[in-house]
Amino acid sequence: MIARIDHIGIAIQNINDALKFFEDALGMKLDHIASEEGGRTKVAFMPVGSSDVELVEPQDAESGLGKFLAKRGEGVHHICFEVDDINAALARLKEHGAQLIDETPRTNASGMQYAFIHPKSAHGVLIELYQRPNGK
Repeated sequence: MIARIDHIGIAIQNINDALKFFEDALGMKLDHIASEEGGRTKVAFMPVGSSDVELVEPQDAESGLGKFLAKRGEGVHHICFEVDDINAALARLKEHGAQLIDETPRTNASGMQYAFIHPKSAHGVLIELYQRPNGK
């Protein structure tokens, strides 16, 4: 079911400010920056082994991430697991009583399908599931 940790998402106020620490102090390398969630977030991807650290900056104060930052401040936002079959994973979670934020997967600009599991079901951790497009 779970193939690997795809990424850890860190909620930040400003990508450029955060990159000063992650690149300069930690020596991580920025792969690219993209717009996600229909333009409501800007995301910086930094590979670490076969996973990524994802810095996520809200572009809209009323977005879920904007509200998260206003309430909790910067820090770990979510952990993302890659799965082979996201629909089967969601069905299994639902069978086990998990509260799903997304009953059906969404698709991002890269063709990845993803869905979120509510932190109330995962001991306080927002979990994202990712399924890569076939052949990638």
